[in-house]
Formats: sequence, structure tokens, C-alpha cells
Amino acid sequence: MRFLGINAIFHDPAAALVVDGEVVAAAEEERFSRRKHGKRPVPFSAWELPEQAAAWCLEQAGLRPEDLDGVAYSYDPELVRLDQDGDRREVPAHNGLQTGTGVDERWEELRTTYARRAPAFLATALPGLDSAQVRYVPHHVAHAASAGLAAPYRDSAVLVCDGRGEAVSHLAGHYRDGELTVLAAQELPHSLGLMYEEVTAHLGFQRSSDEYKVMALASYGEPRHLGELRELIYTTGDGGFRVEPVDWSGYAKALGRNDRAAQDRWTADHADLAASVQTRLEEVLLELAGWLHERTSERCLTMAGGVALNCVANTRLLDEGPFDGIWVQPAAGDAGTALGGALYLSHLHGEPVAPMTGADLGRGWTDDELAAWLEAARVPYRRPDDLADAVAAELAADRIVAWFQGRSEYGPRALGRRSLLAHPGLSANTERLNAVKGREQFRPLAPMVLAERAHEMFGRGPLPSPYMLFVHDVRPDWRGRIPAVVHTDGTARVQTVDRGTEPLLARMLDGFAARTGLPVVVNTSLNTAGRPMVDDPRDALECFGSAPVDVLAIGPYLVSRGEVFSS
Repeated sequence: MRFLGINAIFHDPAAALVVDGEVVAAAEEERFSRRKHGKRPVPFSAWELPEQAAAWCLEQAGLRPEDLDGVAYSYDPELVRLDQDGDRREVPAHNGLQTGTGVDERWEELRTTYARRAPAFLATALPGLDSAQVRYVPHHVAHAASAGLAAPYRDSAVLVCDGRGEAVSHLAGHYRDGELTVLAAQELPHSLGLMYEEVTAHLGFQRSSDEYKVMALASYGEPRHLGELRELIYTTGDGGFRVEPVDWSGYAKALGRNDRAAQDRWTADHADLAASVQTRLEEVLLELAGWLHERTSERCLTMAGGVALNCVANTRLLDEGPFDGIWVQPAAGDAGTALGGALYLSHLHGEPVAPMTGADLGRGWTDDELAAWLEAARVPYRRPDDLADAVAAELAADRIVAWFQGRSEYGPRALGRRSLLAHPGLSANTERLNAVKGREQFRPLAPMVLAERAHEMFGRGPLPSPYMLFVHDVRPDWRGRIPAVVHTDGTARVQTVDRGTEPLLARMLDGFAARTGLPVVVNTSLNTAGRPMVDDPRDALECFGSAPVDVLAIGPYLVSRGEVFSS
């Protein structure tokens, strides 16, 4: 059976296709539209249908809309709270509850109306689709399915935590034999995700987009406001929590939102606020996980929701929490609810759902198609006998390489399909790559490492770690050898490379290690600030042409900046 999943309600519109219980395609609309997180001018940024992503998913499988057995829409408008007269009941606001788009709850009725009409919109976007095939899946149930059904574990506890869904911000439960039992859900306005968004905006970043910057900034500060935050943000002993109104200006002066000049004026106060909020988030998640473990006795925890992208918190949960293993769905944010919705319908119809085997679920091109793009762009290129070894030589010579290989990643992490690579042994490369990408200098870069050698360099944190969703302690004797990937707190967000599933990357790492003695390279996403990750060949050529990148490795071909700009 064939099920399409759709996310199109808050942000990160996406589509995913599951056929006979297996994930065959998944992509975010931003990779096609080039609008990061699917955002347009508010309020309409929340309601972009993933038309191109959905059409591509069907094309990838050779299907037409009428071939589908069902479409999952990961938001159920009937779950929005109503009053006795049937009108929408206003969610109590804490300083104007924000929705992830920067628009307050006055837009809630419009969003709900849009969701109710989504089946008709989808039938228009996908001619041939029967709108009666569209099934609403509650937002947090879709999140839970994206973790519990896609995980390598048959049974697991499941924890979902994000900004908000229809009326709640969190779900705790467990999966057994594919069936979800919900044990707790936290009603709005209390939300850990929205709380973190508020701090993100206060610190001058973009809410529901730049929360990872707060996590990075936290490493530079001390959690000196933790005592006060413990009184305002706390668990309730029943699987839920409370987030009381917080006056963030009492901790640090607000910086101008999305103002580059303002973002250069961060002080210790801002870092201390970030550290305090990050630490309190970790503590609350630990308490929620402890409650969940007591009631399920499961050995493993699966996680989804935007908060599950906080790799520092994930590592602390694994290190100090009660679970033996934690699996986080790599597209854990709202884009992942498209996958979860499709998996949910597949299981509902009796299909045995297969575990997710990788995040390489997006678009890819043949060698001939890539060559045609290069020819059309009149770009000089060559085809080395051994691309992996040729790239290793470029990296060893301290050149920055744009790496475009295979099918693109589903989710926010570059995992060796659409990556910028560099030499990790030169500390100047941290500043150099952040300058190439046009981003803040306090932000860390990630190491890509051969799985069988990762334990030599990295301690605390799970290994293997293929999805870059945990942090690891860098062993003291390696910190000076790979300074470009060591954060200020001595950690790194590691991606391990398995030879069996990523032979090209493994050969490149072998070649680099043979030349430098380092079985690890810098890996960061192939994009520049404010733009989605590169996805198709046009994107790759535009990024290569506009950013100071030395080499483009696209399929089996190499393009050198010197050759391009001297021709």
C-alpha cells in the first residue's frame, strides 16, 4: 500500500512517501522553493503546501496521485480547543503565546480554517487525488510515529517535545508492537519549545529556526540564573510540566532580532542566559524521562519534536537518564511529521513498517545528468580515476571542498550528501568556514569520522552516531590535533561513517588519514547563511560560484575554482 505524508501547518513543510511499509522518499519543500523553513512574510509563512516535494515523492516512486491509498496531514483541526458554543477557546497567553511564526494567537482561527480545507487544497495541488483520501493525524502522534515506528527498536518509550501542536506541546508514551499508548500530554500554554523560542528571539535570532545557535552560545556561559529558572520552569510529577511567564529582559538586554550588527554585541550576560536556559531544559527533560521510564520499564527511548534536535540535551539524557539507548529521528522537527503521518497510516492499514535505514531520502542525479548540468553552465571539470582520493588530496592541501553526492538528506543535518568539507587539524579553519558560510564565529563545526576509529578520539556520547544528534567529549590527546572541530567546552557533534553504507565517504577518509594521520574531516552543511541546504545541481553551482570554496566534488566530477575563474 502507498501512503503520502504531508506537513504544512506551522513551518518546515515537507512530504514523505511510504510504500509497503518502507520509506522510499522524503523531502522538505525548502529544498525546492529555496525559502528556508518554508517561510514567507507572516502570517502566511505557516501555510505553505509542499507541492513540489509531494510531486517529487510520487515521481520518485513512479506513482500518480490516484494511486495513493491515503494521505496523512499531520495536524487535526478538530483537536483545537473549543468553548461551549463551538467557537475556538482562546489558549491563555503568557506574554502573547507565539506559534513558531512570530504571529500571536489571533491567527489561530485562520490556521484552523486552513487545516480544515487542506484536503481540497491538496487535491488541487495534486490533480487526480481524491480529497476523501486525506486523513488528519494529530501533530504529536505524527511526531511519535516518526520516532517509534521508524526506530530500530520494536518496542520503546517515546517522548515528543516541541513548540506546540493543536492544543498540547508534548507527548509521553510507549510503542509496543507498533501500537502507541499515550501516557501524558502537556496542554498549552506551557511549552518547553516555545520557551526556548522566546529566548532565541530575545537573543537576536530567528525563532523556530535558530534555536541551535542558543545551544551553541550556552557553552560560552555559566548557568548563573538556574535557581530562578527552576522556580519558573518545573515538572509536575504527572508526566507534565509548567512554564511560568518569564521576563527575559531581567537576565540580559534584548538584542535586535535578525540584526547582524546587534549579533556582534553579545556579552557574557547573553551567554549566561543561554547557559541557564539550556541547563534547565536538560534538567526538565531528565525528570520527564525518569517519569516515563518508571511507567514503561522500557530499555530504549525514541524521541522526536524540535526539542529532540538539541544534541547537548540528548547526550545528557543518555548519560544521566534511565534508558540504555536513545534513538532520535534525524528529521525530528516538524518536517518529520510528514514521515510520521505516512508511517502511522501504513501501520493502521496492517502494513509491517520497516525501520528507517538512513536519511538519504531526497533527490539525486545520475552521472550523465550531472555532466549535462556542468556542460550547460560551461564549467570546466574533470573526472579523476578515484574521486575519493582526489578529494582527500585537496583537503590535505587545506582546500575547502563542496561535496555533492547521492541523494540529499532529509532533515537539518548535512550527513555527507550535501556538505562542506575541510581540514580539521588547522584551527584557522573554524573562522574560515564560518566566514565562508557567513555565520556567527561562536558556532562550532562538526567532525566526520570513520566509525571504527571514532572511539580513539571521542569519549562520552553514543557511538556509532550516524545522524549527528549527540555531542561527544573529545579526548584530551586529540583536542590539539583536530582543533577546528572542538567546541569551547571540549565537545564535538560527531557524525560516524560506516564503510558498508557509505563506501565513498569511507574511502575519502582513508585517503585523508593516509596523508595527514587524521581519520576525520570537518563537515558542515553546504549552504550560506539564511539559505536552505544545497539540493540540486543548480544550487551547488550557484553556491560554488558565490562562496569562496576551492573545489566542487559533484558526482564523479571535480570542478576547481582556479580553473573556472581563469578560463
